[in-house]
Amino acid sequence: MKSSRASLFSILQPVFSLRRPAFCSAAAAPPKPQTPLHLRPPAFRATLSDLNRWHAWAKTQASSVGSTFSALDGGPDSSLLLRELNWLVEDAFEHPALLSTESNASAEVAIKARLEEMYELWRQRIEERRPFQYVVGCEYWRDLILSVEEGVLIPRPETETIVDLVDRAVKADSELREGLWADLGTGSGALAIAVARVLGGGGRVLAVDLSPVAAAVARYNVERYCLEGRVSVRLGSWFDPLKDVEGELSGVVSNPPYIPNRDIHSLQAEVSRHEPILALDGGADGMDDLIHLCNGAASMLKPRGFFAFETNGEMQSKLVVDYLQNEMKGSFCRLEIVSDFAGIQRFVTGYKA
Repeated sequence: MKSSRASLFSILQPVFSLRRPAFCSAAAAPPKPQTPLHLRPPAFRATLSDLNRWHAWAKTQASSVGSTFSALDGGPDSSLLLRELNWLVEDAFEHPALLSTESNASAEVAIKARLEEMYELWRQRIEERRPFQYVVGCEYWRDLILSVEEGVLIPRPETETIVDLVDRAVKADSELREGLWADLGTGSGALAIAVARVLGGGGRVLAVDLSPVAAAVARYNVERYCLEGRVSVRLGSWFDPLKDVEGELSGVVSNPPYIPNRDIHSLQAEVSRHEPILALDGGADGMDDLIHLCNGAASMLKPRGFFAFETNGEMQSKLVVDYLQNEMKGSFCRLEIVSDFAGIQRFVTGYKA
């Protein structure tokens, strides 16, 4: 299930990350992260007859969409929505196979949400175009199941390539494996957790995010994978929370915001209506935060330190390399542009000179 749930998301969704403005106003502590549906206890019961009635209604709702959303903005068609409905059943029902049996209609079945909530969740998916990952509270990413909720960007499959690039770098230089790394704009903590697992017990990762909600969700995911001793979540903007380790980082990874703000209006409804707008807006040309990352990496990385940044594609990748070679001449070496699995030149990597 993992690979299909993750790969289908990449077909429909552009690749974005959370933008970090340069300020942070005082705010109340964020609520405790929500428990993903598949991790909740089966604390509720409903008759098989009522569940079959809900299931028939949900299938009708999904089928009625046809290709409307796809034609409108590249959104899901009925076939994908029906697959998502099957995943929702698997996450919410203790014994999902009962729906396809001839069991006693009056028999009660254990479920992980009230039946009323099941109706509301699927109504939100269809009528409000709420992302499926927010409906069930998690995303299958690489070999992880990560908690996500409103206010936290949903990690994209393309970003998994950064983990492979880190793995390649530490295999080529064992000193990098023992060092201190930073994941800037960590969101759900996806990169920080995956990089920590690549590093093994010797390395540590500092996961930075400006959003209190994202930082809380990242901590929750770090704790779920028992990595508290190897991944620390810090609240703040980009390199600001890392002043105590300036010049000491062995590696920096980031999937920053890089969508030109003129393009935001054309995004899929699941993205533009529900994921944080600040997660999408990379400035007039989408380069604002990428340039900030380049400047910060020059002072934060130690000699021979590695970086890997995600961009919007070929043009941005070339602009980043051009900036590093000309505006920051002598600061970095071994610059490389790497394509994602679709062949798009999306990632820029290099080393501190």
